[in-house]
Amino acid sequence: MIADKREFSRGLLLMAVFVVVLIVMFVPIFGGKNALEYSDDLYNSISKQSAYYIPATRKGVEAFGSKPVAMALDVGASDIAETARLFEAAGAATRTDGGMLNVEGDIAAILKSCVEDADAMFGNQGKVLEDKYGFDARRALYHWWVALKAMDKNLGKQKLFKEAKLADTVNKKAVEPAYNYYGIEPQKLTERLGIVIFSLVFYVVYTLWYGFGIMFILEGWGMRLEH
Repeated sequence: MIADKREFSRGLLLMAVFVVVLIVMFVPIFGGKNALEYSDDLYNSISKQSAYYIPATRKGVEAFGSKPVAMALDVGASDIAETARLFEAAGAATRTDGGMLNVEGDIAAILKSCVEDADAMFGNQGKVLEDKYGFDARRALYHWWVALKAMDKNLGKQKLFKEAKLADTVNKKAVEPAYNYYGIEPQKLTERLGIVIFSLVFYVVYTLWYGFGIMFILEGWGMRLEH
């Protein structure tokens, strides 16, 4: 039973407009992208420079200094051959043994090579990795990600905790941001300030619009919040 038809109708109108706008948001009208995809790309492009930790990560690797290590890495049987190329390009010796990739080399040289690959990817220069390794750049960086996780685990077992932590830092501060931001062109906030402010205001208004729509429907239905 509708207690207040006017209030109920107002709520239905607000919800109808909300749904129409929601449908429009999923239509690819922003250069072939919908509103959510466009917004995601916008904020990724603005945040890209703030996620550029590679120079500091490179300094950390250089400061650590040269140290020979021997590691048995579980990188997946199907990826051993390609992953081995990464280490060999860094001057390390590799050998496959029972599904494990055995690596011997200088950890600083290995991680420096990894950081350089990540830097190229962060700068959208994937062809550098493709020419270097002979396969897709994203795949190369994925191999580094898997290999660094395996290095962290294996070095930890050897009680080489500083080396393990360094490998983990390179993964989180260089490889992961480079992979996630690959292909995105960085933009300054000041260059897109207008659309950023509009999107934030729209989000607040759109959320309140939904809230008021639900409230008017419930009140029109006869439901009241009592104190």
